[in-house]
Amino acid sequence: MQLGDVEQVHQIDQLSFSLPWPESAYRYELTQNVASASWVAEVTRPDGTPRVVGMVVVWLILDEVHIATIAVHPEHRGQRISQQLLTVVLRAALQRGARLATLEVRAGNEAAQALYRRFKFELVGRRPHYYHDNHEDALIMNVDLSQPSAYQEWLDSEQRLTSQDH
Repeated sequence: MQLGDVEQVHQIDQLSFSLPWPESAYRYELTQNVASASWVAEVTRPDGTPRVVGMVVVWLILDEVHIATIAVHPEHRGQRISQQLLTVVLRAALQRGARLATLEVRAGNEAAQALYRRFKFELVGRRPHYYHDNHEDALIMNVDLSQPSAYQEWLDSEQRLTSQDH
């Protein structure tokens, strides 16, 4: 992700979440938060210009990676973009020595939970009334990365299977 992507990223955030981050938060992540890493997924428009269709922001702190936000534009959901973004994030986390990946997800967001379970995330806790817009609980999910070779091998295998599905 680059500063020039922030407007499109913020639009995806607004379309995806009832509590979107402000644009300034993305600028902060890109320019001031040394623990932050972020990626976008792009497609090429008919005129040849790129369009951001997915994004993810993570925080790499010591030996953990926290997935702070991940979203795909509604027009591009169901195209495995979120899987590709998660794969990139988890590969980067492994390369940087992360031993654990963690995230929070709305208790009612079953599609996201299914995606995370596919990547071997497990439910480890609950934050009651975490989301202040509707007091929905947040589920805390983690995946153990302490065996990096085994998880990397699984990611490679999963990517091959996903490629064959097309």
